[in-house]
Amino acid sequence: MAHSLPPPPSLPLPTHFTRRSLLLLSTTTTTTTLSRPSLAAAPPSPNTTITDRVFMDFSLCPNSFVPNPNRTLGDTFSPLCSDSTLLGRVVLGLYGNLVPLTVSNFKSLCLGLGPISYKNTLVHKIFPGQYFLAGRQGRPDKGEVRPPHDLPRNTETVDAKAFVLTHSKPGVVSLSLSENDDDDDIKLDPGYRNVEFLITTGPGPCPQLDYRNIVFGTVLEGLDVITAIASIPTYQPSERIRQFNNLAKFFGDERAQNARNIWNRPLTTVYISDCGELQVTKPSLTPSLP
Repeated sequence: MAHSLPPPPSLPLPTHFTRRSLLLLSTTTTTTTLSRPSLAAAPPSPNTTITDRVFMDFSLCPNSFVPNPNRTLGDTFSPLCSDSTLLGRVVLGLYGNLVPLTVSNFKSLCLGLGPISYKNTLVHKIFPGQYFLAGRQGRPDKGEVRPPHDLPRNTETVDAKAFVLTHSKPGVVSLSLSENDDDDDIKLDPGYRNVEFLITTGPGPCPQLDYRNIVFGTVLEGLDVITAIASIPTYQPSERIRQFNNLAKFFGDERAQNARNIWNRPLTTVYISDCGELQVTKPSLTPSLP
C-alpha cells in the first residue's frame, strides 16, 4: 500500500505583522511557485564616444601667482606673461552624448573671446599625485574666468546620470563641483556658473572625486604636459599651521578659509595661454586608449 508523503512543514505565523515578516512571508511563497529566479537586465554602458576635440596650450610665467596691485579690472592676464615659456599642447576628447550641456558650456569657454574664455586663466591648484584645478570663476585681472551672461545654467549638476564615470586613471577631465573653493557668496550670485574643471594627473586613480564631480572627457594627447604640470612645486603649509587653521575653522573663523585659498597653489605660475576647437574628419570616432 502506497503511503503519501507528509506535507512540508509550514512556517509559524507571527503574532503581529511587521514589514520584515511580510517580506519574508512573500519571499517564501514566491520561491515555491517559481522554478528559477528572473535575471534583471544589465544597465547600459555609458556612452563615452568622443564627439568634440578641443586643445589647451599650457605655459609657465616667470611671475608669482600673487596679483599685481597696480593692475586695473580691465586688464587681462596676458601682459604679466610676455616672457612666458610654452609647456605644450593638450588635446581633450569630450563626451558630448553623455553630458551634452557640460560639454557645450566647456567648449563655449574654449572658443570664447577676451575675458569670457579659459584663455589667459590660471591653473590655480595642484594636488601632487592626484589632479590640478583650473578655470575658476572670478576676475580676469586675477587670471580667473568671467563666464558670459548667456551661458546656460548646467542642470546636469543635479542629474545622477551625469556622475556615472569615475576618475580611474590619469588624464580624466571633470567638471569640479565638490573640490572648488569658491566662496558661498560667489556661488549664490545669480551670474555664477559651474565652469571650474580638473584633470587627474596620476599615477593612480582618484576615487575621492568619484560621484561628486562630472567626468566629461579625457586627454587624447599631451599627457606628458599634464605630468609636467603635476611636478610644479606648490605652497604646502606646515603641520602647525594646518592645526591652527583647523582649530580656527572649528570655531567659525572666516579667516581660516581665506588662508586655505593659497594652499596647494603652484609657486611658478602656470596658465592656459591658448585654447580652441580641433576640427577632424570623423569627430565621433572613439580613439584607442591604453
